[in-house]
Amino acid sequence: MSTIAASSGISRTASALRRLYFVRFAFAIVWALVMFTTASKLGPLAVTLLVLYPLFDVAAAIIDARASRTTGSPALLYVNIAVSLIAAIGVAIACASGIPAVLRVWGAWAVVAGLGQLIVGVTRRRMGGQWPMIISGGISILAGASFIIGASADNPTLINAAGYAIPGGIFFLISAFRLGRAAKGN
Repeated sequence: MSTIAASSGISRTASALRRLYFVRFAFAIVWALVMFTTASKLGPLAVTLLVLYPLFDVAAAIIDARASRTTGSPALLYVNIAVSLIAAIGVAIACASGIPAVLRVWGAWAVVAGLGQLIVGVTRRRMGGQWPMIISGGISILAGASFIIGASADNPTLINAAGYAIPGGIFFLISAFRLGRAAKGN
């Protein structure tokens, strides 16, 4: 592949990822704000939001995989799609058992998805704008572990799960801005 073709592929991928990351930022912030209002109990709204979040991740990974075919293998994104689908189903089932079960499933998903995000970010470094994704993946791994540990607390809540979306959204926003130069082909 010529340098011009490679540069053009990176530019198109960066542009598509930039749009996706702006959408992911907005979704994460709105989701977290709504989740904060219901995080003390597992009512219908909380259950819907908890299942919706990994399903949104599935949709985003599908869009990402389609956009990034020309710049690398989307294999890890396909793994993320499967993991997030399993997480959505797992969270839906765990909701019947209570907040501790939800936190354990949510935590396991955050660890695995964070590891995937970190690896994808490392493989995309030449595109630029990926350091926020690498950091976010690492934070997701740590947050996931804290959810699993927090599930054993005396009175666990979903507040931390709601708060988990905010830094992730901010990292998507930072990455979207950082991808601006790559999207313009510079």
